[in-house]
Amino acid sequence: MYDRYARAVFRYAAGRVGNGHADDIMSETFLVAFERRESFDITIGDARPWLFGIATTLMRKHSRVEAKAWKGLVAHGAAAVPDDAIEAIGSRIDAEFAVKAIAAALRKMPTRDRDALLLYAWADLDYEGVAQALQIPVGTVRSRLNRARRTLRAASHRGSTPDQEVEHGRNNVAAETA
Repeated sequence: MYDRYARAVFRYAAGRVGNGHADDIMSETFLVAFERRESFDITIGDARPWLFGIATTLMRKHSRVEAKAWKGLVAHGAAAVPDDAIEAIGSRIDAEFAVKAIAAALRKMPTRDRDALLLYAWADLDYEGVAQALQIPVGTVRSRLNRARRTLRAASHRGSTPDQEVEHGRNNVAAETA
């Protein structure tokens, strides 16, 4: 099981708490999974929802680490955005604004909504998989994802750059004056 799912658990944890703590979360996840191996239904086949559920619970226990990671992302922005070409500067500024706005929204989002969203988006689970991981009904997953998406949409609009707003304004003004 470790060989099959360790990389996926690591990627999910790294996305939430950073590479430095992802190894610890991954190790703890498989330790807990081994201790609770009798609770896994082998007829399901895919252990990802079960493992991601364990990892999510562990990250909740280490929530200070995750909160610090989100704050760092808000403070430092999108460091991985390329800046080697003149054309990339505008894209980088746009990306930094968007990343900061979305990271801030994720940090402030209720834990239950953030967990559902990140299991769906980063762990690549479907609604049923998220429901299994969090041990909640599928309808609750849909509600939490809907709230999370609305929050992120609002944040992405707040994270637009002044140039984007001016450009949209110019297009609208030109249409109105014509």
